[in-house]
Amino acid sequence: MATGAGKTFTAATFVYRLLKFAKAKRILFLVDTKNLGEQAEQEFMAYQPQDDNRKFTELYNVQRLSSSHIATDSHVCISTIQRLYSILKGEELDENEEKENPNEQSSWLEKQLAKKEAIPVAYNERVPIEQFDFIIIDECHRSIYNLWKQVLDYFDAFLIGLTATPDKRTFGFFNENVVSQYTYEESVIDGVNVPYEVYTIETEISKNGGVIQSGWYVDRRDKLSRAKRWQQEDEDTEYRRNDLDKAVVNVSQIRNIIREFKNALETKIYPDRWDSEGNYEVPKTLVFAKTDSHADDIIQMIREEFGEGNDFCKKVTYKIDEDPKSVLNRFRNDYYPRIAVTVGMIATGTDVKPLEVLLFMRDVKSINYFEQMKGRGTRTIADDKLQLVSKTAYNKTHFIIVDAVGATKSKKTDSRPLERKPTISLKDLLGAVTMGVKDEDVFLSLANRLIRLDKQLSEKEQEKLLEFSSGKNLKQITRELIEAFDPDRVEDLVQLQLQKVPVADRTPAQEDQLRQEAQNHLIKVASLTFNGKLNEYLDNVRKQHDQIIDHINLDTVTRSEWDTTSMDNAQSLIQDFESYLEANKDEIKALSIYYNQPYNRRMVTFSMIKEIMDKIRLEKPTFAPAHIWSAYKTIGATQSEAPKDELTALVSLIRKICGIDTELRPFDKTIDENFKQWIFTQNAGQHNRFTTEQMDWLRMIKDHIISSYHIELEDLDYTPFDARGGRGKMYQLFGKEMEQIINELNEALAA
Repeated sequence: MATGAGKTFTAATFVYRLLKFAKAKRILFLVDTKNLGEQAEQEFMAYQPQDDNRKFTELYNVQRLSSSHIATDSHVCISTIQRLYSILKGEELDENEEKENPNEQSSWLEKQLAKKEAIPVAYNERVPIEQFDFIIIDECHRSIYNLWKQVLDYFDAFLIGLTATPDKRTFGFFNENVVSQYTYEESVIDGVNVPYEVYTIETEISKNGGVIQSGWYVDRRDKLSRAKRWQQEDEDTEYRRNDLDKAVVNVSQIRNIIREFKNALETKIYPDRWDSEGNYEVPKTLVFAKTDSHADDIIQMIREEFGEGNDFCKKVTYKIDEDPKSVLNRFRNDYYPRIAVTVGMIATGTDVKPLEVLLFMRDVKSINYFEQMKGRGTRTIADDKLQLVSKTAYNKTHFIIVDAVGATKSKKTDSRPLERKPTISLKDLLGAVTMGVKDEDVFLSLANRLIRLDKQLSEKEQEKLLEFSSGKNLKQITRELIEAFDPDRVEDLVQLQLQKVPVADRTPAQEDQLRQEAQNHLIKVASLTFNGKLNEYLDNVRKQHDQIIDHINLDTVTRSEWDTTSMDNAQSLIQDFESYLEANKDEIKALSIYYNQPYNRRMVTFSMIKEIMDKIRLEKPTFAPAHIWSAYKTIGATQSEAPKDELTALVSLIRKICGIDTELRPFDKTIDENFKQWIFTQNAGQHNRFTTEQMDWLRMIKDHIISSYHIELEDLDYTPFDARGGRGKMYQLFGKEMEQIINELNEALAA
C-alpha cells in the first residue's frame, strides 16, 4: 500500500477479523523501531470495528512488549524485531537499541554482525514456536533479511508483510504472493492521499562544486566535536557536489538555498499565506539533511534568513538534548515549530499530517527510502485540524517537494508528479481534452488540477457538477483520465480481448494493435465526459476557490476623487442586474413567484433564495448584493445601508426590481414595519388583543421570517421555538387560531 494510505489501520481491520472469525488466538505485530511500535499501539487503541460499538482494546488485549515478558492473555503483541530476538536468546535489551531501524546505523546490529557468525536462534521453551498464529511484519522490505530472518523462521505461523516499497528481495521472500496492492496514484484518486508538485532550486556550487585554492585561510571543523580551527591551505582542494556537507561545508551554498526557498514560498509556492497583519505564515515544512552536522548548519541558516527564534525551527533526530518524541508531537500538533530538520528519524512511518512542504537538501540512492521520505507529505488532513496549526491554510489539496539537490530527477523514483503542464491554464487543459488532444501530460495535468479542485468544492457544488458530467463525480473523472495512460489498465483490456482469440492464432502484431485500440478506448471514455457546459462550470467554480495574491507589483495612489462616469457605470450595472433577473425568472422558482405570482410570495423559502445566490456567485460574481446596493446609492435611489446578511440584501433588491417595493430598503426593516402595522390592525377596536406571552411568540415568528423569509408549522419543532415548548405550547396560547395566525403573518410580513 502506498505510503500514507493506512497500512496500520488496514492491519487492525484484518487482525480483528482473524481474531473474531478465523479463530486466531494470538497475533504478533512486528516492527523495527520503537517509534513505529508506539504508533501501532495507538492505532489499535483507536480502532473501532464496524460491527461493534466497543473499541478494539475493549474486545481484545493488546500488549506492546517492553520487557521479556509475554502475557498469557494477550491477543495482539506488538514488538520490535530486536526485542523479540533478545527474548528468544534469553538476553535483556536496552530500549535505546530499539530506536533506530536495525538495518540503518544500528550499533547493536553492528556488534552482532561483527562476530564471525551470528548466533542462531535455538528453541526456547518459554517462547514455543506455536506462540503466534500470525505474524504481521511492518515495513517488511527491510525487516526480513540477515540476522532477523531467523526470528521469522523460528515461529510456525503465517507471515503477512506490509510495505509501501517492496523490492525484488521482498517479492522473493514472500514467493511473489502479493495479496493486495494499492498504488499511490489510486490513493490520490480516492482522496486517501494528496498529489504533489515539484519546485526546483539549483545553485552553481550545488551543481558543479568548487575549488579552495592554496594560500586561502579557511576554517576547519571537527565533524564530531564541531570544534573549529583557522588554517592556511597549502594546496588546491577541488570538491564536487557529492562532497558538500560531508568533506566540505559551503556556507554560501546553504544560505542561498534557504534564502531562495523563503522567497519562493512567499511569491510562488504558497503566496496566499499572508495574515491580516501582513505577516507571512510559513507552511509546515520538513527538511531532509545529509548528516547531523549538516542539520545543525541548516537550522542555523533558517533561523537567520527567516529572522526567527529557536522555536521556529527544530532538529528532530535522536541526537538532540530535547526529547525527540516531544519535539515531533509539537511539530505535528502545535503551531511551533514551523520547520523541522531531520536526517532519517521521520523518513519512515511517522504521521505529520499538516506537512505541506518537503525540502530535500540530501539525495538518496535507494528508491525505497526516497519513496518513504516523500510519503511524509502525502497524508490528508481535515480542514479544521489543518487550520489549528496553520491559520492561513484553507485546506490541504496537495504538497510541494522543493528539490535543492536533484533528488527527484534520478531514475530511482517510481512515481512521478501528475502535474506536467504547470504553465497551462485549467480552461486550456479542459479545451484540449474536449477537442481530442491525446497527450499524456495534458491528461495527467488535468487530473491533478481536478483532484485538487475536488477537495475544495462544497457538497452543493459537487451535486451541481453531476448535472453536466453525466452523473460522474470528480473522483471518477480523474480516475478515467489517469487510467487512459495506465499500462496496467491497458494490458487488462488487451488480455480480455485475447481470451477470445485461440492461442495458436495470436501474433505480436495483433497484440500491439489490441493495445493501441485499448488505449484509444480509454482515452475516448475519459474525453467524452467533457463538454462545453462542464468545462465552463469547472472553470467558473475553480475561480471561486482560487485567488491570485500579487505581492510583486507595487501600487501607488495617483488620484482620489469621484469619477465623472461613476453615475453611468452604476446605472449600467443596475440595468444588467435587472436583465439577468428577468432572463432567469422562469428558470428559478423564487424569481418566478416574485415576478408572476405576487400573492404567493409568502411561499418563498430560505433555500429558494440561496439557490439564486449560488447561481449569481457562479455565473455573475460582479452581481454581489453589496455591489448592486452600492450602485443604487451612487445614483441616489436609496439612502439605506445594505443589510449585513447578503441574502436579506438580495431579497430587498429583488423586491425593488419586481415592483413589490417602490424604494430600495432593507427587507428586515420592511418586515419590522409590516409587523407593527399588523399588530396595530389586530388591536383595532379592542385593547391589547394579545397577552405578553403571546406577543413574545409573535416576535419570535417575526424574527424567523426575517432570517428564513417564511415559516411553516413544522418550524415550531426546532430552534428557537422548541426551547419554549414548541408547537404544543403555541397551541396552548393560541388554540385553533394558531394556523390562521401563522398564515396571516407569512402573508402580511412579506407583503
